[in-house]
Amino acid sequence: MSKIDPKLKKKLLKESQSPFKGLRRILWIAFSGSAFLGLVIMLSKIGGGSELQQNSLLIQVGACLLFPTLLFLDSDKD
Repeated sequence: MSKIDPKLKKKLLKESQSPFKGLRRILWIAFSGSAFLGLVIMLSKIGGGSELQQNSLLIQVGACLLFPTLLFLDSDKD
């Protein structure tokens, strides 16, 4: 009855179940990179003798744990 290719139909169904998955993955990668870069900069400042607030460091470490976790959870389960 349907003239749609079965592969295309499967791909469209998958996209309708999780829209913007590609965009989300790109954002998780960008946020993860930013968090790790920020942590490296903070650690280098600490190594250089500069004083930082503990809250800032904890937020940065939390971001370094959160964004890769979200990237992992957003991956395909196939």
